[in-house]
Amino acid sequence: MIGRLSGQLAEKNPPQVLVDVNGVGYEVDVPMSTFYNLPGLGERVVLLTHFVVREDAQVLFGFLTASERTTFRQLIKITGVGPRMALAVLSGMSVSELAQAVSLQEAGRLVKVPGIGKKTAERLLLELKGKLGPDLSLPAHVASDAQADILQALVALGYSDREAAAALKSLPADVGVSDGIKQALKALAK
Repeated sequence: MIGRLSGQLAEKNPPQVLVDVNGVGYEVDVPMSTFYNLPGLGERVVLLTHFVVREDAQVLFGFLTASERTTFRQLIKITGVGPRMALAVLSGMSVSELAQAVSLQEAGRLVKVPGIGKKTAERLLLELKGKLGPDLSLPAHVASDAQADILQALVALGYSDREAAAALKSLPADVGVSDGIKQALKALAK
């Protein structure tokens, strides 16, 4: 098993790169999130890798961060999701965006990734629930769709789940979405 490559970046042809490790060139498939953050040609690069051996091919996948590799490994454990589809998911959204989509059960965000249909998106949501970092699922006291929308908006604006939930508690139960967001932002600004 090849777990890490450290060498000189020799070529960049999305989604594949060539890493020269002491005279041996390794072709590595990387998600676009990794590709965009690679150094320039000729510079040193360190990639965490996952080696896939099939009957017809041996493919090396590379990642700049441990969270990307861990997420890739979680994705390929799912029935019907192979390494190419997992790479497409990580190319279409960051690990944190995927974790948020899974926690909030937003199949629509996954369907936007090329190659992911509605059924596959639903399977991903089901299989990954609770496996991608902290669970951002809605607190038990969220009583209405409006409150859920307010909470999601606050999280999307960068507030932590705990801060958003605390701001939600201070709102009246029958508040509308736009008014609720305004009131919650005022409460968070204090």
